[in-house]
Amino acid sequence: MPVLSANLGFPRMGANRELKRQVEAYWSGKIDASALLKVAHDLRKNHWELQKNVLGLDVVPSNDFSFYDHVLDHAFTVGAIPMRYREVFIKTNDDLLPCALEGDFLSTYFAMARGFQQLPSDGSECPIVDLEAMEMKKWFDTNYHYIVPEFHPNQQFKLTSNKFLEEYKQAKSLGIETRPVLIGPVSFLLLGKTSPNSPADFEPIQLLEGLLPVYEEIIKHLAEAGACSIQIDEPCLVQDLSPKAAQSYHVAYSCLSAAAKKCAKPIKIHLTTYFGDIIPNLSLVLPNLPIDGLHIDLIRAPQQFETILNAAAKHPTLQLSIGVINGRNIWKADLSAAFETVKKAVAVLGADRVIIAPSCSLLHTPHSLDAEAGLNPEVKDWLAFSVEKIKEIVLLTKAANNGIDCIKDELEANQRSIQIRRTSPKTHNPTVQERLKCITRDMMHRRSTFDKRWVKQQEIFNLPRFPTTTIGSFPQTAEVRKARASFKRGEISQEKYNEFINDEIKKCIQLQEKNDIDVLVHGEFERTDMVEFFGEHLEGYIFTKNGWVQSYGSRCVKPPIIYGDVYRPKPMTVEVAKYAKSLTKKPLKGMLTGPVTMLQWSFVRDDQHHKLTTQQLALAIRDEVSDLETAGINVIQIDEPALREGLPLRHSEWKEYLNWSVDCFLLASCSVADTTQIHTHMCYSDFYDIIDAITRMDADVITIENSRSNLKFLRGESFTYPNEIGPGIYDIHSPRIPLHEEMEHRLEEMLKRLKRNSIWVNPDCGLKTRKWNEVDLALKNMTDVAKKFRSKNC
Repeated sequence: MPVLSANLGFPRMGANRELKRQVEAYWSGKIDASALLKVAHDLRKNHWELQKNVLGLDVVPSNDFSFYDHVLDHAFTVGAIPMRYREVFIKTNDDLLPCALEGDFLSTYFAMARGFQQLPSDGSECPIVDLEAMEMKKWFDTNYHYIVPEFHPNQQFKLTSNKFLEEYKQAKSLGIETRPVLIGPVSFLLLGKTSPNSPADFEPIQLLEGLLPVYEEIIKHLAEAGACSIQIDEPCLVQDLSPKAAQSYHVAYSCLSAAAKKCAKPIKIHLTTYFGDIIPNLSLVLPNLPIDGLHIDLIRAPQQFETILNAAAKHPTLQLSIGVINGRNIWKADLSAAFETVKKAVAVLGADRVIIAPSCSLLHTPHSLDAEAGLNPEVKDWLAFSVEKIKEIVLLTKAANNGIDCIKDELEANQRSIQIRRTSPKTHNPTVQERLKCITRDMMHRRSTFDKRWVKQQEIFNLPRFPTTTIGSFPQTAEVRKARASFKRGEISQEKYNEFINDEIKKCIQLQEKNDIDVLVHGEFERTDMVEFFGEHLEGYIFTKNGWVQSYGSRCVKPPIIYGDVYRPKPMTVEVAKYAKSLTKKPLKGMLTGPVTMLQWSFVRDDQHHKLTTQQLALAIRDEVSDLETAGINVIQIDEPALREGLPLRHSEWKEYLNWSVDCFLLASCSVADTTQIHTHMCYSDFYDIIDAITRMDADVITIENSRSNLKFLRGESFTYPNEIGPGIYDIHSPRIPLHEEMEHRLEEMLKRLKRNSIWVNPDCGLKTRKWNEVDLALKNMTDVAKKFRSKNC
């Protein structure tokens, strides 16, 4: 048996974001469920045929498709549907639903993801049905967001969806044998949270025994359908595990292995890990788990190869899947170096026990380079998107099975590309390198402590208690996108485009003033994305036309590519901020993206430490901060939602990362006078465990996602923040309008934990995905609540 090529997951949206458009059409009522399901059916078909028939991949995944999120899909599959959604939508008690993503079940699914609100026809505020969305959180240290499963002590699991089976059968009907992908039972429970009112000592991992029978059913159904193997993802194996969680792996996989072997035709279990090093947990896996295959990430953790290879050698039937192609970045692989790793694995294990794969699912990389005709040819030659990565995997597999000479031409071309990138003057700028050497610790401190700054700022701004603001962006309507596209195509002039943007800014300022917001924003209508916009104004970046990746649900982002040293050639936001400020007498925030987020949400260069790239970004943002202040913008927000996202997965590595990442924020923000108020914003991660680092950022005001996670940030046992803070008072990722009562409740909860004179009132995040009528009503309700609390003399 030869070395095999495999993929762990393929991007879902389609080469041209077909799924995004059709999901949003379904949400807006333009198409029905059957039309949406047809689009999904065709996309899956196209992706399977591309991987198998066009690219020549041996092992193709199924059940990696999702309308919104694969963790939400899995919660649906095992029946972890909170009762509040069941009571509204699910009207059947069938043990196995025909497909949990049809009809009313599709409504349930999207209500869990986005919330659902049905208002009475008479226009009154009190809704007939009002469901908030489930919590959303970053998927490990990526910019992908997953829906957090909810568990309670009496949780009953039941096979509720056969999506995994129907998609396997669909591929099989095309003549394509796939390997279905499941989230492992231990990681699924560890990724979840306890429902409100659960006992303090309850942990989701305690539910493992009740969950495993559902996995046994899944294995049985797939085996009966003819599946040969299953990919079971256990990414939590790269994290620090509690003793209880560690013990659970043996319990879980003993059960699953027994179920697999009981099938008339035994089915193989391939355990998949990614995003890090499993060496600290290796003894849990080898020799103790009865699995048929193990996948390891050799991009994020190449140091684990030797140890795991030697351990695998002691298990004569175990297949080792080696992730030698980067599934999270877009740089072309060094095929010569990768082949040395493959060759070593084959020498130790034999060809029949080696699988070549990406480091993780290709969900995190764009579809293909085919649509990128406008890219700089030299830089384009350094890149590989999902399709190109599969080609690299297939090439390496061909070389492993037939000898390196069979890919001689491709290997020579690859090595030329690698060498050109390594020596290209495009990647190194002497001026930037010299400026890095001039960074001092003094550049990372404000001139005075917060208490002294606060007095000076209040003299200027005279803000009321519970001041209101928003996070930055306002609706990016079809008209905004159309005007931007017309400008980029040269169909309208710069002057006409500027007039359009200025009109949108004026409308935004007027709406905020109508709703009596205290600190205003300009709305960010000139920005496609909070990272892409700044990258377009910095040297060292390059941009794609179609390099989209999924961030959450239908939300796609087009990460810019940092290929060289970064610097700011001229101001980026000053003129727009000055214009917006001229429209109001109220304070107006200059809106910037912080250096850590610029790093995390870009495809970043892999030829130097991330710290150096972030310092370059920090210096560029520092220059912009200084220019905004000089222009009279005395409130400046520097968003860092990705600070927590970049935190290493193991606690032992936190200190180093937090030291340099917070230093870079300080480098970007500390050039200003005491009278300039620095804000920052963070969202959709667990922040209470790094509160000391957040405190060291010394922002005058931090706004932070709080409502979608149901005040979790405030519930840390030792929570304290010395400056001013605005925990989000409503969820902006849901189309529902927040009611006065729920926002009042959240503000009451904040008052139990925070100094009353330190609280700001604001949404969870930016408003770009919402509609104007939703924003208007939500902000009115929000300011009404703030005024009510001021009048109560809270």
